[in-house]
Amino acid sequence: MSTPIHITPTNFDSLVANVSTPILVDFWAAWCMPCRMLAPIVDEMAQDYEGKMAVGKIDIDECPALAEKFGVMSIPTLILFKAGQPVEKAVGVQPKAQLEQMVLKYL
Repeated sequence: MSTPIHITPTNFDSLVANVSTPILVDFWAAWCMPCRMLAPIVDEMAQDYEGKMAVGKIDIDECPALAEKFGVMSIPTLILFKAGQPVEKAVGVQPKAQLEQMVLKYL
């Protein structure tokens, strides 16, 4: 059973920047109610796409520099990275079907 990877500035390069497979990254915070609403969908995506794509989470309170680097102005923000580069972005709570449309182009 796959769960989202906890991404920090320390492991960002090895998990996101230097990886060729796609990774969907959820920028979130524990106090954010919309983030909590989106969390079960993010967890499902990690399970559904295990082996095809990774799913990670970045707590913006722990990693404000990463949020700033990728222009995260509000949360939740999901960014899909392919070959270490951001290729798609979704802001706010998204239905699972919409997130799947976003990622399927890059698998």
